[in-house]
This record gives sequence, C-alpha cells and structure tokens, in this order.
Amino acid sequence: MEEFRNINNNNTASSRFSFFNRSLTTLNNTNNDEKQPPPQKPQSIDRTVSLRGRVVKKLCSLFEPTKLPSQEESTLFITKSKSLKSTESTITSSKSLDSSHIIRLPGTEDRIVLYFTSLRGIRRTYEDCYSVRMILRGFRVWVDERDVSMDCCYRKELMSVLGEKSMKNVTLPQIFIRGNYVGGAEVIKQLCEVGELGKILEGFPKTKPGFVCESCGDVRFMPCGNCSGSRKVFDEDEGLLKRCLECNENGLVRCPNCCTT
Repeated sequence: MEEFRNINNNNTASSRFSFFNRSLTTLNNTNNDEKQPPPQKPQSIDRTVSLRGRVVKKLCSLFEPTKLPSQEESTLFITKSKSLKSTESTITSSKSLDSSHIIRLPGTEDRIVLYFTSLRGIRRTYEDCYSVRMILRGFRVWVDERDVSMDCCYRKELMSVLGEKSMKNVTLPQIFIRGNYVGGAEVIKQLCEVGELGKILEGFPKTKPGFVCESCGDVRFMPCGNCSGSRKVFDEDEGLLKRCLECNENGLVRCPNCCTT
C-alpha cells in the first residue's frame, strides 16, 4: 500500500509539474513568436501591387471630373505664355535682322521688298502671298512689291540672292526689310501676332488710308508706252522690227506713279 501511495503521489506531482511545464512552454513559445520578425512578402507581389495601383490611378483619373484652374493660376499661365512668346519672337527677330550671316538684298536698305505671285495656280501659295500683302498694308507702309509671275527678272533676282538654282526650292512670299532677309509668310504672321512687326516697321514712310493707285490699280505694272505692250518696235533706219528694250517679256513696265526702281 505504501508503495502504491508513493506511486500515486509521484504521478500527481509529475502531472502537476507537467501541467506547469506545458503552460511555461506555451508562454515561452508565444514570447519567441513575438520576438520573431513577421514573414516578408516576395518582391514579385509588391511589384504587381504597385503596378496595379498605378493602373487603377490612371483609370480613376480618366473618369474623374477635370479640375478647372482658378483665376490666379490662369492669369499666371497666360503671363508665362506671353513672356515665352515675346522672348521667342525677340530671338527670331534678332536672328533674322541683326545677325552677321544674314542674306542681304543690295540697294534696298531704305525699303520693304516683297517677292510674291499674283497667279492662283497653287492655292496655298496665293493665300500666303495675299495674307502677307494685307498684313503689310494694315500698317500703311509703302512696300516694294515684286511680282515674279509678271517679270522673270524678279524671279532670277530672288534665286540669285537666296542661292538657289531652280524656283522649285523657293517658296513664296519672301520678305526683305532694310535689305535684310526676314523670311516667309509664317515669320511675318508670327511677328504680327506677337506685336513685334510694328516695331520693326517703324521709320518707314506711311501711305494714305485706303490708297489705291489710279494708274495701275495696285497691280504695279502697266503696258509699255513705247511698244504698247507688243514688245516690238519698228526701226526706221534699218526698216526692221526689233525687240523693245524698255519692257519685260510680257510687254509691261513698272508703274511710274506708285513704284520706284
């Protein structure tokens, strides 16, 4: 009996101690689990999540209503755009008028020379020539208009100044101011929109508002008075018809009332 009691006492003690041991082990395990760092996510998952987030943001931005800028932001944007346009125009005008490597037209330092065409064969070319003529007339300055379709000498002159061998590489219109090459229609339109063209044209003689030449009707050409536009003159000494030396290939001469050579 004593042995049985001792065995029972030992079992109860061991069972009690085993219970405490289990509780201690669970506590230790929980403490160890708290000390261990959390498992890290793989990088591939992070990348996919970030990519999905970007795609979602883009899609949301497409469907969200656009935020209208305030008055202060709009005024700042307008002033910045104006300042950028003015700087670009001053740069282009300085490059076109003040550079040393510029193309020059000798003998025209006191005038504005416009090479254009009055033919309507190419619509875009005719519209550009017409718009540039109207812009310059709006400033009421006298312009030496040289129609290359009415006189082949102007065509050859423009090709020699620009260094081109054929007229195919030359676009019309072409403008020279104070003997310096400015450019074509796009340059004149840009300078006019920015407000720099009026400054460039200061100092030139003005014309009357609505002035139209009564002799040529602003065509700048008239039939030759020597041959009446036939390009032939009878030489009484030799009794032969000769080529008139006063008119061009079309039997025309520059209008003496509104044009100066």
